[in-house]
Amino acid sequence: MSGGRVVVVGGGLAGITAALDCLEAGFSVRLLEARPRLGGATYSFTRGDLVVDTGQHVLLRCYTSYLRLLERLGVGHGVRLQRRFRVPVLAPGVKPAELTRWNLPAPAHLAPALLGYRRLGLAERARLARTALAMRGLDPADPALDEISFGQWLRDRGETPRSVDALWGLLGVAALNAEPENASMALAAKVFRTGVLDEAASCDIGITQLPLAELHGEPALRVLRAAGADIRLRCKARAIRRTEEGFEIPIREPAGETALPADHVVVATPHPVAAQLLADLPVAGAERWAGLSAAPIVNVHAHFDRRVTDLELAAVLDSPVQWVFDRTRVAGAERGQYLAVSQSAASRELEMRTEEIRENFVPALRELFPAARRARLLDFFVTREPSATFRQAPGTAALRPAAATEVPGLVLAGAWTATGWPDTTEGAVRSGALAAREVRQQRTRRGVEVTA
Repeated sequence: MSGGRVVVVGGGLAGITAALDCLEAGFSVRLLEARPRLGGATYSFTRGDLVVDTGQHVLLRCYTSYLRLLERLGVGHGVRLQRRFRVPVLAPGVKPAELTRWNLPAPAHLAPALLGYRRLGLAERARLARTALAMRGLDPADPALDEISFGQWLRDRGETPRSVDALWGLLGVAALNAEPENASMALAAKVFRTGVLDEAASCDIGITQLPLAELHGEPALRVLRAAGADIRLRCKARAIRRTEEGFEIPIREPAGETALPADHVVVATPHPVAAQLLADLPVAGAERWAGLSAAPIVNVHAHFDRRVTDLELAAVLDSPVQWVFDRTRVAGAERGQYLAVSQSAASRELEMRTEEIRENFVPALRELFPAARRARLLDFFVTREPSATFRQAPGTAALRPAAATEVPGLVLAGAWTATGWPDTTEGAVRSGALAAREVRQQRTRRGVEVTA
């Protein structure tokens, strides 16, 4: 007999992973996605001759589950990993600095980055090394760490405001989508231990070589359909209800409204949508999920009529710009150079008019890249993600639910669930795998046997 009927609600990375794993375990899978495509928040659109990603999704070599998913989708070649971690750090009017690592065992691999970083004084660099060793001794799963902010923990160790801005915040804001004062220390410890401190190669950066639509949504659709999944796009789940046989899911599609049966349901939507879907079910804590809130990311796009930099990516200090990426080739630009600026924790930019952003960011880019002063701007636009991540603040660990719920057969997935990771592509994929594992375990507990 088959493993049973699984309905996955939500076609982002968590839902895609859960669907693939359930298919491999012998389940019949239906995947429901309200959008006309898979991929969730990671997608692309066209603007003139550019293929534009909604956001710049940088990854690290330690994103093992995410990288494995890309291999399963046949697009492992769509990410290029640095041979060795290297980030140029720019600032207006001064020579570039650099964060890098050596081929030494951890944590000695960071010695050049911490002791040779010219953006800080000698005493600040020495303190950085002591702070890094202290962080390496932390347990990210310690509940006490989630009760304090990253900023508070750094102050308690004597880190100066400049050290926070020039190193800890430089990396932490991009990883956590939160300023250090507003970020959970538990999540910061996870980022810096797993991504930087525990293994030498973990921090090597992966840069996408394909538009996000070609990296996630399109290949996932092909692979899932080839594996036998029933993919329903433009299909909105309206609720999840218990029945004597399992579950019933009322849906709305272009062809009309109906209800789908299921033995298991994986809810892989953003947390506000999940709370609405489960309103009629006894899922403890769902009313608290609103406390996870949302944090924005804003992306600023500037297309110049000529090359203005040879850098593929750079972090920036003392400027409105946080991180800048050269996306010319990936976007298919036929002329000039197309730069994408990624602004995390971007509440201020979220409220700014596009013209106001242009007045701030175009001069900032020209100050960072002198060649841009002679370049003509072919296009300038802004993309906004108001709910790019959940708000990764102190106290949020208690709000993040496990995959299993009190309702047998009902499972949760999404980067906002209790993965132990921040809200990243890695966290999303891991959540999908955890959800599928829970479905398999529930089948085993019920004594259902699967035969080929």
